[in-house]
Amino acid sequence: MKKWIPTTMAAVLLASTMAACSSKPTEQPTSSAAANGASAKPAEKTKFSISLRTLAFGHVEKSPDINQDKWVKKLEELTNSDMNIVLVPHKEYEQKMIQMFATNDIPDVVQGSGGVNGKEMAGSVKAGVFMPLDDLLKQYGPNLLKKVPKDAWDNVTYNGKIFAIPEYLSNPSRRAIFVRKDLLDKAGLGVPKTVDEYMAVLRKFKEMGVENPYMGRENFKYADSFFGAYDVYPYLSMFEKSGDQVLPKFFDTENMTKALQTYKTMFDEGLINKEFATINATVFKNTILAGKAGMWSMNANEMLQWETQLKTTVPTGDIEIIASPTGPDGKGGHYLYGPAPRAYFINKNVKNAAQIIKFYDWMMSDEAEKFFTFGIEGDTYKTVDGKIDYKAPTDTAGVDEERYRQSFLWLVQDTTYNKGTLSMTEDGKKLMNVYDTTLKNEGRDGINFEPRLESLMKNPDISPLSDQAPPVILSHMVKMVYGKEPISDWPKVLEEWKSKGGNDVIKEATEKFNSKDSGTTVSMPRK
Repeated sequence: MKKWIPTTMAAVLLASTMAACSSKPTEQPTSSAAANGASAKPAEKTKFSISLRTLAFGHVEKSPDINQDKWVKKLEELTNSDMNIVLVPHKEYEQKMIQMFATNDIPDVVQGSGGVNGKEMAGSVKAGVFMPLDDLLKQYGPNLLKKVPKDAWDNVTYNGKIFAIPEYLSNPSRRAIFVRKDLLDKAGLGVPKTVDEYMAVLRKFKEMGVENPYMGRENFKYADSFFGAYDVYPYLSMFEKSGDQVLPKFFDTENMTKALQTYKTMFDEGLINKEFATINATVFKNTILAGKAGMWSMNANEMLQWETQLKTTVPTGDIEIIASPTGPDGKGGHYLYGPAPRAYFINKNVKNAAQIIKFYDWMMSDEAEKFFTFGIEGDTYKTVDGKIDYKAPTDTAGVDEERYRQSFLWLVQDTTYNKGTLSMTEDGKKLMNVYDTTLKNEGRDGINFEPRLESLMKNPDISPLSDQAPPVILSHMVKMVYGKEPISDWPKVLEEWKSKGGNDVIKEATEKFNSKDSGTTVSMPRK
């Protein structure tokens, strides 16, 4: 296969690894293993190649050879498997995935970002690249069928057949506002609720010398909280009924201009970094952990790990999750995730699919939960009087490694949060309570179409991602915040979007919404 990760990244020396993806031999399950059912380990190792997005995980991207990582080796030992992991760089994920399908260098198992019709899947499911899994799951995946919820299975179903094994989320409200509580206490303004109150806190942070009162990031990723306040997220799941048409929410000119004006005010007053449009995920995180940010957006399940890493630089640093800013309707929150954040597709040419299904079925077991949560007995934890004695790491490398084991390697689980470690501490229990209270009561959603509208797939320039605006829309958003274009020109942006194929999108969305086309699942807003 082609080299996907640049040679300058320490994580990768993949030229030979990727060449081996499709050529590495697979082995048939033995008849005795098949007869023993899903819980039995096969007599021979389950060999398979698998592509995994790096997800900007530090431990992954710094690894000289992920296939030699001790946690991968232990996972292989526990599952009697031999994995050939092919890393796909986080930043170039979509591009590299499309390249993979174009060259037909496809691993045995492919990790996709959710449903069967994601842009990165390049129409591969419809084209017959992967095998349907229904019969295999019934025979070899009883734990998967029992524990993975129906809406996650629905998300990976095409023409009535299941085509992937999904991760799943029990709470779709996953992102949250993180604030440096120590700075908020010093500011003496209390916890903000409305957009105006948020702006007052950010201005106070600026006055106090905080370098980045609100931490920005390119493409507004994890920096989009105020679009939520005005309910104008320009994302794939954000259509709404307006009159007799179904339109993207960014057609709400009144609220979109208010949201853009909020960001422009932040830009003009130095409340957001002047270079936010070019700040990548690594710089974003490093800036925060260096103690140079007052407020930002991130996945809530990472709060305690980020706080631990922050304290190595700022010992008095204290991170807390607060409710997202509310807008004119009194609501707010980040976009709600789909029921299956990632999913695993099996190449139709694979000969040992039954063994691969068993590998994933094991991830629903108690043994798997103990391994991914606590690690290796005698190394990362010990058992005292029948109870697990586990001390979460406090150094940066250790935290990265724990996060990698619990989130990256545990391929199928409820990714909302790791209950095992959180339930061991008061801070962890407090974070779980945040999910059950603060996050449960916020979040934005819209009408979503699965499979993706054909009119969107035809024209990438007008097509949004799950958490990113369409390129033609995004470019104008950035220019308006930077003062290069007047925000009052937003109606002209909408006309440009329509002229580039958007009219077809509106027509198709409206027709499918009204007809309830049997080949299309129309999901209504959950909040």
